[in-house]
Amino acid sequence: MSILVNKDTKILVQGLTGKTGSFHTEQALAYYGTKMVGGIHPKKGGETWTGSKGESLPIYSTVAEAKERTGADASVIYVPPAGAADAIIEAIDAEIPFITCITEGIPVMDMVRVKARLDKSKSRLLGPNCPGVLTPEECKIGIMPGSIFRKGSVGIVSRSGTLTYEAVFQTSNEGLGQTTAVGIGGDPVKGTEFIDMLEMFLADEATQSIIMIGEIGGAAEEDAAQFLIDEAKKGRKKPMAGFIAGRTAPKGRTMGHAGAVVSGGKGDAESKIAAMEAAGIKVSPSPARLGKTLVEVLKG
Repeated sequence: MSILVNKDTKILVQGLTGKTGSFHTEQALAYYGTKMVGGIHPKKGGETWTGSKGESLPIYSTVAEAKERTGADASVIYVPPAGAADAIIEAIDAEIPFITCITEGIPVMDMVRVKARLDKSKSRLLGPNCPGVLTPEECKIGIMPGSIFRKGSVGIVSRSGTLTYEAVFQTSNEGLGQTTAVGIGGDPVKGTEFIDMLEMFLADEATQSIIMIGEIGGAAEEDAAQFLIDEAKKGRKKPMAGFIAGRTAPKGRTMGHAGAVVSGGKGDAESKIAAMEAAGIKVSPSPARLGKTLVEVLKG
């Protein structure tokens, strides 16, 4: 099985005609035939997008029109920061079930507006400022390098984009492979949190173990740890390894992006590591040992 996406997921591209959108759409089409079904551009509806290898997709004026014409159940957004929030809201209003926003640098107040709309909707948002989601040999949404993935048994969820790839690479090398890898992004206001993904991985029979990668700032990791403790009391538990990025960050400073802020004695690496360990997660001493740490957990 997989979570969020599979071989039947039909995806629209908001921002298809831009350089970034075009490049990653070509990569997605080349990855086991990921079903990219159309693009959105308010001024180019009725035209056709053509990729560098002759690929082609219809362009629609609105998300609502595209959904009606294609039956799409997902959207990926490569729109620049100034227009990204409106692009997300357009997808929400069109009742796209699963929306992924790759865009980095969306103003926090724009995302507050999006979050308010999202909470009253039927849609799920992944991101923004995230690498997306990939189910090996089935579907690729976003910017993750498909070549490092192998179909397998590990569910991966991460706030860090690059460490998502690291965990994938290592679990592939260890012969474990992945069910689905999800980058939730590190911005302070986003659509999907650790708990959402952990709930899905715990419910997925094919996911036999989980890697969770957090960062300094906020309380999402501590909240996730408490969730895991509560679920374990109900008999729902899976072997887990993890890592916290930003251990050497000075307190009170922003490191990397807006979500990584440590203040008031909360959100630092030490408190997050302690919370994860209390929840039964084996925390790796370095990102380079994530795969081996999980293997050690599985061996008992």
